[in-house]
Amino acid sequence: MTIDVAAMTRCLKTLSDQTRLIMMRLFLEKEYCVCQLVDMFEMSQPAISQHLRKLKNAGFVNEDRRGQWRYYSINGSCPEFDTLQLILHQIDQEDELLNHIKQKKTQACCQ
Repeated sequence: MTIDVAAMTRCLKTLSDQTRLIMMRLFLEKEYCVCQLVDMFEMSQPAISQHLRKLKNAGFVNEDRRGQWRYYSINGSCPEFDTLQLILHQIDQEDELLNHIKQKKTQACCQ
């Protein structure tokens, strides 16, 4: 499936931030709670929420509210999904930064 230039520009612009790009790569594997992302990225909750808001507004992620907690996962039905997958699978699984963040992965601390 192909997308138009405007959609590709929005996609690339959204993914141009390193944090959002890594988040999206992580979401290919599983869903994450905001509190897990805060720990993994060592960022404040408002900063993580700002990145997630941009990904959600672009239609790239789904938000699932469970009580007071919010879980995020990749939106497999967004029009840019095929393009997202192509981009995200170009990230080396052995990437130092990606693995550093993955190592900080905790069990859901919000249950």
